[in-house]
Amino acid sequence: MRSVRQCSRTACGRAAVATLTYVYADSTAVLGPLAHHAEPHSYDLCVEHAERLTAPRGWEVVRLTPDFTPAAPSRDDLLALADAVREAGRGRHTAPAAAAATVPEPVTDTLADAPRRGHLRVLRGEG
Repeated sequence: MRSVRQCSRTACGRAAVATLTYVYADSTAVLGPLAHHAEPHSYDLCVEHAERLTAPRGWEVVRLTPDFTPAAPSRDDLLALADAVREAGRGRHTAPAAAAATVPEPVTDTLADAPRRGHLRVLRGEG
């Protein structure tokens, strides 16, 4: 599943669409499509910063893709997200028998009596 990574530029919160890497031996900056995994020596850039990229004097910029557009979530991404949410929900409600024996008894107060749905509680109002 693709994760939404942000632009590496300071104070930019837009989604990254391109990855910038440097080849110091060749004095080259390589700008290509967003890498699958974030690397420590590369920079993720949004559309605006990818289009405005310039290199230092004497360096060459190699653009592997002429235009960068944000990728829409695919069906596989949405299914993977739904599976992850479903799996996380199962993990909270099921416990092995040995672990269930070591769980302390719930405290009986107004919160314990309130109806419960998942991790949320309904609190009764004063009036």
